[in-house]
Amino acid sequence: MNRMLFSALLTALLLNACVVAPAHRGPGFVVAPALPLVVELGAEPYYYQGGYYYYYNNDRWSYSNARTGPWMDLPRDHYPREIRYKNREQGRDRGRNDGRDREQDRDYRDRH
Repeated sequence: MNRMLFSALLTALLLNACVVAPAHRGPGFVVAPALPLVVELGAEPYYYQGGYYYYYNNDRWSYSNARTGPWMDLPRDHYPREIRYKNREQGRDRGRNDGRDREQDRDYRDRH
């Protein structure tokens, strides 16, 4: 009788130890894969790769599973080395100095 009670108690304890439950992981724990070395953006600052949307704004990259968000900051070691723009010759700096008077621009005067 004691052996049977001891066996039942031991079995109950061992079965509880075998319960496996998946860890809870929210969307904030998944980090998107790194971007390629060169990213070419179109008219909108979005890039899609490997099931993730990447958004480029103010020299920062964010990523999401959906284009509507929620957006998470991409780690800096996942940033591309170069960003190119379709249908633009000089990227975002194109026309940056348009309308400036070269005579009033001290940097221009110092170089020329």
